[in-house]
Amino acid sequence: MNKPEIILVGAGGHAHACIDVIEQHAEYRIVGLVGRPNEVGEKHLGYDVIASDDDLPALVDRYRNAIITVGQIKSPDIRIRLYQHVKNYGFNIPVIVSPRAYVSRHATVGEGSIVMHDALVNAGARIGVNCIVNTKALVEHDAIVEDHCHVSTGSIVNGGASVKEKTFIGSNAMIGHAIEIEKSSIVHGGEAVTRSLPSKTNR
Repeated sequence: MNKPEIILVGAGGHAHACIDVIEQHAEYRIVGLVGRPNEVGEKHLGYDVIASDDDLPALVDRYRNAIITVGQIKSPDIRIRLYQHVKNYGFNIPVIVSPRAYVSRHATVGEGSIVMHDALVNAGARIGVNCIVNTKALVEHDAIVEDHCHVSTGSIVNGGASVKEKTFIGSNAMIGHAIEIEKSSIVHGGEAVTRSLPSKTNR
């Protein structure tokens, strides 16, 4: 039986990690990437950049599935814009979970989110749409990570914590139990957050 095809919207370094996860996920067949106009024709891990963002409306009839593979360091704006375009054009935007990750059956993960190798999403946790739960990240029981967030490599969101939308949590950061991180916050790599952060904090 043929696997459904999927296109990857974003042709930078993060796309490489996504390719590996999707290949191991093994439910979709990658047909190519969508990038900037100057990237069309490039190859990434054996896959061609087949189109630019402007071509997305013409691709939806042929390729029903798409996922955003642009990374998110400080600003989520590009990921949000691409996600909204892909959704508005009518693509199906699946959840991708590495077979090396663990997502509790009592947790929820929103569309377009990717849970990468060796990440753990525990019981009662909720992950929003278009999120990255990166390699070896931990989202503990009953924690909430809202839409368009990036929980970076090796970081920990402890039980009952609430991470509001558009937030970036850097590598090896730790969010304490029941701490609230307001929207559009930036938590720097290696930082331990033991008090709630106000909106738009740049730490």
